[in-house]
Amino acid sequence: MKNSIKVLFLASLLLTMSCSQNDQEAPVGADAPSMGQENVVDATSNPNIVQVAVGSKDHTTLVAAVKAADLVRALSNAGPFTVFAPTNDAFAKLPAGTVEGLLEPDKIEALQNILGYHTFVGVLKPEYMQDGQEFDMVFGGKVKITKKGEKTFVNGSEIVASIPTTNGIIHVIGDVLLPK
Repeated sequence: MKNSIKVLFLASLLLTMSCSQNDQEAPVGADAPSMGQENVVDATSNPNIVQVAVGSKDHTTLVAAVKAADLVRALSNAGPFTVFAPTNDAFAKLPAGTVEGLLEPDKIEALQNILGYHTFVGVLKPEYMQDGQEFDMVFGGKVKITKKGEKTFVNGSEIVASIPTTNGIIHVIGDVLLPK
């Protein structure tokens, strides 16, 4: 019996020592790699909102704005979110210099506000949207849904495509939504 206890004690001691030798301190602060959900990349996981947008040739301006507004991490997290995603052509409709001005570092708050007006916390599927409904956005107030036949509009901009993601849904629209 005493030999069995000694063997168990030695085995647990060796196990403890071998585990502690593999422990390494993780970097902290600015040297620490970001380990958030925005960095999950593999061949089997479905993409999140940001990853879908990055993969779209029609949303390069939106992706640049999300990066400039420092919102990549927020829109990559669990959500769920609904993002009304203006296309590059939608941004091109704005007055000349507007987009470039908003991408300046000193305009980060204004850019975050505009992008927040395109974001709803929760999933708004088109089939559940009703004519006349209003939804409170992350910033800037409410958007209004209208229906015309089978078409769904947000603040008068048609939803031309809806793309489910792991952390919500993207509705592609042809206009930039501006808070009223």
